Amino acid sequence: MAPIPASNIISLLDHAAALSVGIIAYPEGDRAPSVQLSYAELRDQVTQKASWLQTHDEFRHGGVTLVHFQHHLDNITWFWATILAGSVPTLSTPLVSTDEGRRAHFKHLHNMLQDPLVLTRRELLVNFFGENELLRTVAVEEFEESDFSGTDSGSASSNHVSTSGKDDINSNGHANGNYHVNGTTGNSTEGVAVLMLTSGSSGNCKAVCLTHQQMFASIRGKLAVMPVSDGSSVLNWIGLDHVASLMETHLLSMFAGVNQIQIQAAEVLSNPLLFLRLLSKHKVCMTFAPDFFLRKLLATLDKSSKEAKQDIDLSHLLYLVSGGEPNNVDTGFRVTEHLQRLGASPSNLITPGFGMTEICAGAIYNRNFPKTDIKARREAGALGSCIPGIEMRISPIDPNNTSLKPQANGMAGAANNAGVLEVRGPVAFSRYFNNDEATKTAFTEDGWFRTGDLGTIDAEGQLTLAGRLKELININSVKFLPYEIEAAIEQARIPGVTPSFVVCFSYKEYSTSPEEICVLYQHDYASDDIEARMLTLRTLIRTVILFTSARPRVLPLPPGRLEKTTLGKLSRPKIQDALLQGKYRDQEDFNNQVLQEYRESHFSAPSNDIEHRLIAVFKETLELDIEIDIDMQFLDTGISSVDLIRLKRAVEKNFGIEDIPMITIMTNTAIRSLAAAIQQFKTSQFTSEYQPVVTLQSHGSKTPLWLFHPGVGEILIFLALAQHFPDRPIYAMRPRGFNPGDETFKDLSDLHTTYYEALKKKQPTGPYAMAGYSYGGMVAFEIAKKIEADGDEVKFLGCFDLPPHIKQVMNRLDWTGSLLHLAFFCALITEDRSDELAPELRLLPQSEQLARIMAEADPFRTAELGLTYASLETWTEVTFSLANIGRNYDPSGSVSNMDVFFCDPLRGVAVSREEYRYTQLNCWDDFVHNDLRFHEVDGAHYTMISPERVPKFQQTLKNVLSARGL
Repeated sequence: MAPIPASNIISLLDHAAALSVGIIAYPEGDRAPSVQLSYAELRDQVTQKASWLQTHDEFRHGGVTLVHFQHHLDNITWFWATILAGSVPTLSTPLVSTDEGRRAHFKHLHNMLQDPLVLTRRELLVNFFGENELLRTVAVEEFEESDFSGTDSGSASSNHVSTSGKDDINSNGHANGNYHVNGTTGNSTEGVAVLMLTSGSSGNCKAVCLTHQQMFASIRGKLAVMPVSDGSSVLNWIGLDHVASLMETHLLSMFAGVNQIQIQAAEVLSNPLLFLRLLSKHKVCMTFAPDFFLRKLLATLDKSSKEAKQDIDLSHLLYLVSGGEPNNVDTGFRVTEHLQRLGASPSNLITPGFGMTEICAGAIYNRNFPKTDIKARREAGALGSCIPGIEMRISPIDPNNTSLKPQANGMAGAANNAGVLEVRGPVAFSRYFNNDEATKTAFTEDGWFRTGDLGTIDAEGQLTLAGRLKELININSVKFLPYEIEAAIEQARIPGVTPSFVVCFSYKEYSTSPEEICVLYQHDYASDDIEARMLTLRTLIRTVILFTSARPRVLPLPPGRLEKTTLGKLSRPKIQDALLQGKYRDQEDFNNQVLQEYRESHFSAPSNDIEHRLIAVFKETLELDIEIDIDMQFLDTGISSVDLIRLKRAVEKNFGIEDIPMITIMTNTAIRSLAAAIQQFKTSQFTSEYQPVVTLQSHGSKTPLWLFHPGVGEILIFLALAQHFPDRPIYAMRPRGFNPGDETFKDLSDLHTTYYEALKKKQPTGPYAMAGYSYGGMVAFEIAKKIEADGDEVKFLGCFDLPPHIKQVMNRLDWTGSLLHLAFFCALITEDRSDELAPELRLLPQSEQLARIMAEADPFRTAELGLTYASLETWTEVTFSLANIGRNYDPSGSVSNMDVFFCDPLRGVAVSREEYRYTQLNCWDDFVHNDLRFHEVDGAHYTMISPERVPKFQQTLKNVLSARGL
């Protein structure tokens, strides 16, 4: 076949379309058939989408389009459609969880990308509401639901793609680093194929201009070092927003004329053996495996039986490209041995590399790992040498230091002196988009790009990194900004932590250890107050886990040890330096001694086989690398509702129990009590007696907070919220009907009486604090009336988004409505699909309705929830029973005070927040005789206390509780 023209990457699409290969995508892992799309079909699809884009009022030819999707195929198809339509695609990065960060990010994107158009799906549009006042958004369902017929194949690409822009190449063949390209300014899209965003989650990212010629140079360079054979394939599991996914899998596969296998990251990370089976099934020769995943893979292979691996054949596997963090040589050696036993032949299978967005992902590779690294006695592998199209050098950290000259490719200079890594060549970029200042500072005067990394180059030309100039914390290849973690700790208002005296940074115990988060804080408790120290430690660890999913190292310091500058700031570099230099060693030793004494006096070791096995299950499932006390409350570890479901499944599998009710897990939240329940299960003595009260948080001396469930009856939704209240017990009420043999509530009187008596038994006297979510707002109101009628005090009554009059909503919830309401609430289907299915389902028997929802539901989500046909049926019955008994509810009487939290209303209830607030929620004024307050929060009715919204919601709730004297 003729060579591919390098004028623009559309020629790559045309080239691939002539081949009999394509994309094989696994949106839900191995739980559903793969989606197969030939490159010819890809071209046809994206040509039609491009034609539709050109007709859209919001589309701007020559402008920038932000491509924002969750799944690989969506990103791939709309990436190409954007190019063919005559726009420059920008692959959107995941959005930050905080509203403030998201708002700043949107504003920055709007300005930097010059009012880009955002292409996304309706289910993701919620991420662009509320905080977004600038970005124009289009949901691609507009195209999918239209009868758009498109234009003749090829017309979109032939009429609209600009190929006139060329990188200015100097006489040595290197991009010259000038931020003006062929006379164009830094904000011109001429000659740009795609914009890739650098890491920058708080609105400070940059957009890297990748040109057509640069991308072709990169692909050719990679294939020169790692050739791909016909009949093989390349597998990807990272998002297209990562330049490695775009360059090293998607475009490289099309250039080489091989299949590409696409699977979501969650599938691979949760099941390394599935990863190996896909490599085997599709004859994969190249894929990506960073060091943290290699460690997971090694642990899996070490414990897997021979039978579990017998169907895996890795004879086609040639390259496990690894980057993002140092590669431990011992891990690499042991993984290589395992994979060779599974048929892989190369001893240099694992290929550490160095790459950046600015150099089209990997451009420096170590093709002799781990052999040469073992010989050199390195703990972490070298990163190797350059591919054709790029060269590197090490320059002094201090440019005024003339004792160290730039060291090019290891052929000159002092190899042991770490300096700044700099690169240049056709593979390297020339400019950032619309950011001339950043472009100027990114390049040296002689045209080399400053990577910001420190390293050395040995006599063989092998690069080894020695750290980073930047302060980003890299946890399992996910980067965190230190001040974001510090802000999360400050916002949590952790007892014992002095406000504004928290600092965090990355920490490595050894040079080859993975990065950890280290947190130092000034304590405001007495140094000898062990209980306060332990409470603060547990809460701080939980807060960081919630934000990063990583367990931090924590060091408390007494007042005076964390000094601020004259501007009132803590100097992170100085504090980090002081720790490394041992200036806090006295406090480290004292803290370790106190913790050890506490553990020795409080630790309860396992006493039987079940407790031993449970500890092993907990450690593996929750990835805990700590000593577990059998009385430790595992809800205190920062566990999420999904983790709880995973834990339930793991316990069932380990002990051979078909189904342990979730309530059993949630009411036995320590190893000791759960082991006793399991023993009863195994001896058939277990009775699943209905208990209305579930303890979500047992610690704290403040007034307990009671939470009442929404209309679907589930209390797991409160778990993320409860994690943020370590200083007060949190209790939730769970309805009757989930346990086998339980009858649902007969009427509202039955429900209210049951809950009232259970609450009084647990907390006999006030003051009381309670809140209800949706339907639970009505329940909390009725319970509060009973308490006040008894002469006790309710200091806080919260209503999370419910008006007093609910008949209209309840009347819509017949059995089918309850099923669809539940399916949408659990994100099994979209709200739009719920509306579409309603008339059709009502014609079917209930059993067929359930089967239809299970068939329509997102398999990944059902697996995540541990949902089965039987459990969905039970849940629907509970939901319907609650709606049925609330159908004729009329509020009466009044309470002393109420706080109403409101957001975007349910569809069909009101057209706006304002209408909802003043025409419906304001009716609570008729039922509150003293003090009614309203609090606007982010999100919509179904998402207001979702894990993504909770960090901000809990702040509002804490402020309200404080204002009420709690």
